[in-house]
Amino acid sequence: MIAKGHHFPHLTLVGVIDADLGLQGGDLRGSERTYQLLQQVGGRAGREQKPGKVYLQTYYPEHPVMQALITGNREQFIEQELFMRESNLMPPFSRLAALILTGMDEEKVKQEALRLLSVVPKDSSVEILGPAPSPIYMIRGRYRWRILVKAPRGYNLQKFLKLWLYSVKFPSSLRLKIDIDPYNFL
Repeated sequence: MIAKGHHFPHLTLVGVIDADLGLQGGDLRGSERTYQLLQQVGGRAGREQKPGKVYLQTYYPEHPVMQALITGNREQFIEQELFMRESNLMPPFSRLAALILTGMDEEKVKQEALRLLSVVPKDSSVEILGPAPSPIYMIRGRYRWRILVKAPRGYNLQKFLKLWLYSVKFPSSLRLKIDIDPYNFL
């Protein structure tokens, strides 16, 4: 709450416990979100005449996000982040689609996710990652399994998904959510 634009003229000290929490969980954009949030919250300390201090508790002081915050080198962080994404062919150098299958019966969700994987159309341009349990495995009593589809940047991902999923029938107790170019990976 403090990070999002509030002005506290007498605030001179900011401390963040578990500052690296957003770097865990396999979220593609976790590093950039963590950097942005910590940069914002750190900017709240010492905004008036009094100097400010920021303390970050981290288990990963050598992580590029923490190093960029320590050194104040935003450009280096952006370059490293882009390099990592390009070398792993992740967005913005590719496209992703997240398929999230949910249901009340844990075993049925898993089996249907595996069945879905068994009928993927052959296309050497497309890489299928998963299926795997979602990072948030259960929401409101529904189990969740996820498949990620990775394709080149200019690839018609919607057409591929339509070809793949058009003839697949799921039990009525299951739901399939498709997120093209997902912003959140939870």
